[in-house]
Amino acid sequence: MIRYLVGRVVQAAAVLWAAFTLTFAILYLLPSNPMQLQLAAAGIQEDSLTPEQYAAMKHRFGLDESIAAQYWHHLTGVLHGDFGDSLTQQVPVTDLIGARIGPTLLLSVCAAVVSLVAGSALAYLATFVRRNPVRIVLTRLPALGASFPQFFIALFLIQFLSFQLGWLPATGTQGAQSLIMPVLTISVVTSSVLAQVLIKSFDQTLSQPYVVTARAKGLSRTAVHLKHAFRNAALPAMTILGVIVGLTVTSSIVVETVFTREGVGKLAQEAVLAQDVPVVLAVVTLAATVFVTVNLIVDLLYPLLDPRISHTPEVVPV
Repeated sequence: MIRYLVGRVVQAAAVLWAAFTLTFAILYLLPSNPMQLQLAAAGIQEDSLTPEQYAAMKHRFGLDESIAAQYWHHLTGVLHGDFGDSLTQQVPVTDLIGARIGPTLLLSVCAAVVSLVAGSALAYLATFVRRNPVRIVLTRLPALGASFPQFFIALFLIQFLSFQLGWLPATGTQGAQSLIMPVLTISVVTSSVLAQVLIKSFDQTLSQPYVVTARAKGLSRTAVHLKHAFRNAALPAMTILGVIVGLTVTSSIVVETVFTREGVGKLAQEAVLAQDVPVVLAVVTLAATVFVTVNLIVDLLYPLLDPRISHTPEVVPV
């Protein structure tokens, strides 16, 4: 068991390092000049500086170092919780994220809860209903929901619920009403992904001998579904729980941009357009940390639900 836990922790750390390194490499391959961004943010014209002043400013911003040295500087800073200063706003990146993370966390948590409830309910109904036409419709809905791009769902909701019916505000971050359409936009896709996995898992579990025996003993279909089938059917779905949480986090970038919500997603979009490297690195690292942490928790809980996992014998090569 300890070996299993250590292995999962090491894998999580490796994923975080890979995400940070890949993001750093991509950002520094972009055709941009970080020095010009720094000077523009400070309101300084590059032509107004002497070569000595330009070199001093470049040294001040740490841009006179090699790429490897800058990478090591950023990496060690992240390990100490220091993401540096924004190139365009000249304030600590942690302050920028701290001011924006509240609305994003609220959006992500609400979307994750709605996705879990809606996906589980749809999967339960699809496997519980006996009428074949209704069952076919319910089993096809997840594939339909997962196929729609989120920006299309967002624009449709704005056009229908805001412009035509006037029920909800189209943009903004004020009040609970401004949260409804962004949550629905994210939940349509994530709940559909969860429902697809659960429906297939329910169908496999309900055909197992112990379920057939439970039915033969006279248990109701509701009792069989909830007491005997749900736990084992939910095990495969737990493996994509991290994917669902990751989708809610990454989807916030699109959703907060469309609905003009002041969150981390909109901050990331602004930083990418301005090629603000420290901010983009911080946002990607934060998203990867959330994704890896949720997957790690799922991996650690899995042996508790299915003890066979931590005791699976290793195959020794001959």
